[in-house]
Formats: sequence, C-alpha cells, structure tokens
Amino acid sequence: MKNLFVIVLVGLFALSACQTERIVEKTVVVHDTVYVNNFDYDYMLMAVLWYQTSSEMRALCYQAFNTARISLDQAVAVNNGQKKLAVVVDIDETMVDNSPYEAQNVLGNFGYPERWSEWIDKASATAIPGAVDFMKYAVSKGVDVFYVSNRKIAEKDATVKNMRALGFPMIDDDHLLLRDKTSSKNERRDKVAATHEIILLIGDNMNDFSGAYENKTVVDRFAVTDENKSEFGKRFIVLPNPMYGDWESAVLKYNFKQTNEQKDSVRKENLKGM
Repeated sequence: MKNLFVIVLVGLFALSACQTERIVEKTVVVHDTVYVNNFDYDYMLMAVLWYQTSSEMRALCYQAFNTARISLDQAVAVNNGQKKLAVVVDIDETMVDNSPYEAQNVLGNFGYPERWSEWIDKASATAIPGAVDFMKYAVSKGVDVFYVSNRKIAEKDATVKNMRALGFPMIDDDHLLLRDKTSSKNERRDKVAATHEIILLIGDNMNDFSGAYENKTVVDRFAVTDENKSEFGKRFIVLPNPMYGDWESAVLKYNFKQTNEQKDSVRKENLKGM
C-alpha cells in the first residue's frame, strides 16, 4: 500500500508539472520564426494604461498631425510638379489604435500572435486622434496617401473594412501596401518613390522611416536618430507607442527565445538609475 501511495504521489507531481508547462509555455511564430516563450504580460500594464487613459497621449498625436500639416503645406507650396507628392504612413498605432488587443494581452496573459487574427477580423480598431482629419486634408491638397503596413496580405479584407468605416481615404489596392515576403518596408517605400515624391513619412517605429534602423542595437539606433535629427518634425513624424516595437527588440538584442526571467533581467539591466 505504501509503495502504491508513493507511485500515485509521483504521478500527481508529474501530471502537475506537465499541466504547468502547458499553461506557461507556448510556441508562437513571429515573422516566420518559431519561438517558445513563457508568457507573462504584466510588464506591459503601465504602458497600455498610459496609452488608453492619458490625455498626454492624445495631445502628442494631435501635435504630430498638426506638425505634419505644416510640413505638408510647405512641401505643396514649393512643389515643382515633376512628380506627384505622397505621404507614406504606417497603420498600427499610427493610423489606428490596437490597444484593446494589447490590454487583453495583459488581462489574459497571452501575446502576439495569439488572438491577433481574431482582433483584426473584428475590424473594430478606432482611429488615432487626428489621423483621419490629416489624411483627408492631405488628399484635399492633391497629395496621394499610401499605407505601408506589416499587416499580412491575409488580413487585407478586414483592414479595408475597418479603415473605410473610420473614413480613411484611398483605401485600395494601389495605396494599401501590406506585408508579403518581408517585414522590411524598404521595397514598398521604394515602389512609392518610383512614381511620387515622398514628402512625409509617419509612423510609431523607426523602421517606418528608414531601413538603417533594422536589426540595430540600442546605441546604433540612437546614432541613426542623431544623424537624422533635422528630419524629425519636418519629413519624419513620430507617433507615441510605449507598448511594443523594435525599440524593445533592440533592448532584448533580438533574442526572443529568452525566458521571461531572462527578458526581465535584460530590461532592468538597460535601466539607468540614480
């Protein structure tokens, strides 16, 4: 009987370990790479809360689009007509607000890409403050607008439905350039530049402005930013996004296979205290 009790107890421990592993470990695919992560999304709480509740966030968005309007007017005024003018924008956290998905990451303790398709299919993202008005203004001035996004081609129909419902202009095959083979936006920006003069690039991630930021360290990203300091507020317009982005990828040195504990340590190592 004693031996039987020991066997049952060991079996329960083993079953418990397997159940715990299934709960905390999940295999995900990000940009065609398979990662096994332990998910714990409480670290995003304050960033998402700030994004959803602060008037400062809204003010920064209005400031960005007010600045963009000034730059656009200046570019239109000096246009020589050799090429049609264009504005190139990102979509997520630049034109539309996906923070309900990020909030659910925290509340449900899961992360991208889990339930991302479900969120896209709902087509319920709201517009970033000032985004629709600015895009309509650009079109009214004879400027074409292009949406260069890393949403996948399979997400096109839901994206079109969502953005048309919000009133964004030029939501069609020619102006909506989603991700097909690569997450790099260089080729798609070059496609626009072949027929247009790009007067403004608007995004929440530095990769939205230049391929020079791709796969770079924190220090290197600083250096590229410093080299382009005269472009910000003129040709480059940055929207706030503390929730996710290549800034965090750079902190983690693009090593997403790390455990939550390792990621937490790396984040803290990058803090500069008193």
